[in-house]
Amino acid sequence: MATYAIGDIQGCHAEFQSLLALCGFAPSRDRLWLVGDLINRGPDSLKVLRDVRALGEAAVTVLGNHDLHLLMRAGGFGRANAEDTLDEVLAAPDREVLIDWLRSRPLMHMEADYAMVHAGLLPQWSVAQAQALAEEVSAALRADNYREFLAQMWGSTPNAWAEDLRGWDRLRVVVNAMTRMRFCTGQGVMEFHAKGPAHQAPQGFMPWFAVPTRKSVTHTVVFGHWSALGFAQSPGLVSLDSGCLWGGSLTAFRLEDQRVFQLPCPARRNP
Repeated sequence: MATYAIGDIQGCHAEFQSLLALCGFAPSRDRLWLVGDLINRGPDSLKVLRDVRALGEAAVTVLGNHDLHLLMRAGGFGRANAEDTLDEVLAAPDREVLIDWLRSRPLMHMEADYAMVHAGLLPQWSVAQAQALAEEVSAALRADNYREFLAQMWGSTPNAWAEDLRGWDRLRVVVNAMTRMRFCTGQGVMEFHAKGPAHQAPQGFMPWFAVPTRKSVTHTVVFGHWSALGFAQSPGLVSLDSGCLWGGSLTAFRLEDQRVFQLPCPARRNP
């Protein structure tokens, strides 16, 4: 059995299928770890959702910001963006099945010495604490009244973690860290606008994984979200968003032997 961690697909169904073939993936034998952003901006979000859902337990996926954006739009709260390619999903006959499946996906997956999350982990959080906080968000998304959470989920405040946070503010910070963050301060204050490479951090900020006191160094964190970072591997980190949507590549990382598979991709959008 092999486990393949794959970067942001974003509706690029043909590239996803080609990468699986390149890896020799077999769902009866192997597993996929998907870092989120299965959908949006690429041309075939509906096909990607259907295929990943059909894999059942052979695929573990965490939620990314684009996946949450779909949940918000389906719930009547999110604004349509000019680059959205979600109409086919929203009009699909199996829409509610797919939406219910998506909102049952976790924000974080922890297994052995690995922790998978879409964007990042705040420096104050141990992996165990982050997992517990992710489960609080999952409980809100899976609840019968989950639309109340969707109505309050988006927004950039508070922009830092505090142990005494409660209610929607508490859950919003967790969502923002795990699905939107790239840069933060040494104290974990998040910055949500800069999308450039790691060396172009805004003044006073640094990549979340570069904070010297980061408590999640006990595990190898597998993440996506940051196409300007591209595929990168260093002790304790595997970055997998290599910009498939922008004409980069779609990357798979085999956990057992750390072999990397990359499929060159045509540009679906301009950066």
